[in-house]
This record gives sequence, C-alpha cells and structure tokens, in this order.
Amino acid sequence: MRIIRRRLQLFLALLVVITAIGTAGFMALEDLSFPEALYFNLVTMSTVGYGDIHPTSNASRLFAILLIVLGGGTFIGVIANATEMLILRREQQHWLRKINMVRGIFFTEVGYSLLRLLSSYDSDIEKTRNSFIVKPDWAERHFSIAQKVLKEHLFDVEVECVDVEPLFDLLGNKRNFITRLLENPALIEQEEFTELLLAVFHLADELASRHELKNLPRSDIDHLVGDINRVYGLLIDQWFVYLRHVKGQYPYLYSLAVRKNPFDEDATPVVG
Repeated sequence: MRIIRRRLQLFLALLVVITAIGTAGFMALEDLSFPEALYFNLVTMSTVGYGDIHPTSNASRLFAILLIVLGGGTFIGVIANATEMLILRREQQHWLRKINMVRGIFFTEVGYSLLRLLSSYDSDIEKTRNSFIVKPDWAERHFSIAQKVLKEHLFDVEVECVDVEPLFDLLGNKRNFITRLLENPALIEQEEFTELLLAVFHLADELASRHELKNLPRSDIDHLVGDINRVYGLLIDQWFVYLRHVKGQYPYLYSLAVRKNPFDEDATPVVG
C-alpha cells in the first residue's frame, strides 16, 4: 500500500508539472488565454480531441505530440494507481476483519482468562486499573488516553505473586488451539498478533516441559516471570487493538467485550 501511495504521489506531481508546462506552452505557441490553454492541454493529454481546438503550427503540433506521450502516460498512471489503491484498501479492510475475528476467538478461548490471571500477579495494576475499564460510550480519544497509560505502565509481575500451577492449568489444553491459530494464512503479515501467539505458546511449552511445578527454584521462577511479562504486555496491547476495531465495526461484540472486561472486578456478561 505504501509503495502504491508513493507511486500515485509521484504521478500526481508529474501530472501537475506537465499540466503547468503544457498550459504555458500553448499560451505562448497559440496565443491563447489561460482557460483556453488549460482546456487545450487537458484534451491533448487525455487524447480526447473534441476537434473544436487544434494546433495551428508545426511547433504546436510537435509540442502536442510530446504532451500526448508524456501527459497521456502520466494521466493513465494516476488513474491506474488510484484504482489499485482503492482495490487494495478494500482488500485490506476485508483482511483486517478476518484478523480481528481471529483475535476475538483467541480472547474468548484464552485471552480474557489469561489477562485476568496475569493482572492478579501485577502489584501495580491498581494504579492503572481504572484506565483499563472500558466503557460502552468510549470514543476514540478515550482509547488514545488508555493506550498512553498502557505505554507508561511497567508490565512487571511480582515473583512472589506468581502461581504457575493455575497458569499451567489454563494454558495446558490450549497449545493445539494456539498452533491452529498460527497456521492461519491471514496472520502472515500481522506481526504483533503473531508475536503474541508465539509468546503464549512458548510460555505454555515452558510450563509443560517441567515435570513438577511445585518448589521450583527462585532462578527458574525468575526465568518464567520474564516469559510472563512478555505475554502480559503483548496481550493487553492486542486486547485494545481488538476493542478499537469491534467498537466501530461490530457494536454487539464490543458490548460483550466491555461486559467481560478482565480488569473490571465487577464485570459480568449478564445484562443488568
């Protein structure tokens, strides 16, 4: 998309330059007024040729040929790139819908429970909890404020608060589910969400690799906390990405997500 946008900007700049040169040239060669010269230039570049105006000298004819070659190609380039951008934008919107459907499935199956558990390990969560309690009437500015708080929050769970057994119970049966999500071709270019899935899968694999989770040495808990912090930060970031999307596209999904907010201790899916 970025390459196409740059090409379109280049073709538009060339079109403006050629239009200016062509208009000035016809004003000088044909002794025309600015509106007449501009009209002459545009019908020449677009190869319309109504016949109501035409070159009257060899110099004008040669100049018109040059404009047809340069201006016509540039004009076609603008139309082609603008059309391609519109098509790609539509495809990108369709692709984003698919990605956010996958995000929604992930949070339903794993994400909400995982966020609720990891936030219980976070001793600093009370400082920012209210900023993460999303409301039904939130506008874009509310999400921007929340994400600013999110960037400033230190995702560093307390080692003393970590209980790996509930974490293992939660993730133990989800490895195949996460593997299937990673195989989804729609995720090829979605690096942030893919990184989250890989981080969750790695954490699940780390926990499953230990034969005994009780009485783990402090050094091993410290290692696991590093993996937990990685998952925690990525998880809440992708949760806000998901919320921002469904807020505008699928209000009913947004309503349920708000009622299941893992940071709201009073949250309930039951509509009161």
